[in-house]
Amino acid sequence: MVAMLTVTACGGGTAQKRRVRIATGSPTAVYHAIGSAMSELIERELPGIEASVLATAASAENMELVSRGDAEIGFAQADVLVTGGEPAPALVALARVYDDLLHLVVRADSRISTLEDLKGRRVSVGARGSGTTVTVGRLLAAAGMPDAVQRRELSLDDSILGLERGEIDAFFFSGGLPVTGIKQLGDDVGIRIVDLARWAGDLRRAYSDVYVVRDVPASAYSLPPVATIAVPNLLVVSRTMPEDLAYDLTRLLMERRGDLAAAHPAAERLELRAAIATSPVPLHPGAARYYRSVKP
Repeated sequence: MVAMLTVTACGGGTAQKRRVRIATGSPTAVYHAIGSAMSELIERELPGIEASVLATAASAENMELVSRGDAEIGFAQADVLVTGGEPAPALVALARVYDDLLHLVVRADSRISTLEDLKGRRVSVGARGSGTTVTVGRLLAAAGMPDAVQRRELSLDDSILGLERGEIDAFFFSGGLPVTGIKQLGDDVGIRIVDLARWAGDLRRAYSDVYVVRDVPASAYSLPPVATIAVPNLLVVSRTMPEDLAYDLTRLLMERRGDLAAAHPAAERLELRAAIATSPVPLHPGAARYYRSVKP
């Protein structure tokens, strides 16, 4: 079933493994945990492929890397994949993996309890090149607050450290539940997650219908449940990826999703019915062929 994926070096006749580079995110983020597990599966079960993981700023950078051919697979939020109202033309999807939930994190003793309370505050809006910065920029604009906060563009790790040290008042991060670093921060200093659900409708009307409301349950961080904005997270590849390779990657993703869930609980949400819902980008033909082959 696996396509012939070796090539012959010029003049030497030496077989070389084909590379599959997976663009993920911060080493402590969900993308990286699931991407690392996927890399191990590919190496173990798809002969002739050498898989590796790229730590990145996440969605926006991942999309650029795959578009340029500097990565073969990338995790990306669905809203990042839409530019000027149209999906990125060079990219297609293998699957919808799970939903990213937008966290607005403050210390437990903070006076910040609504989005509007961020006015004038020092706030990390996510690392440059991340999906978080895209979603947060749109959220603040929809709320009439595009320039109302003192913006910091920090990675998840630096945001956590900044809040812990009192260098920032709040931070945003978009990720699957639970985010390990946020959970640890709660254990260390005590935090709250601010409810953002009321803004989902404004985002849908202004930008895209990919935005929905999802609950952050008490089990995620041992905190009272809140609702927030969520956006689907997709596994994207180039339109030029060979069909047989896309088929085998999708098959591996679905047949070994238990291994991915062992790496991070967010992958437990990966299932056939949801996986094919990759709007705003279409499925790769190889991925679509796999889903047709297992359709009941």
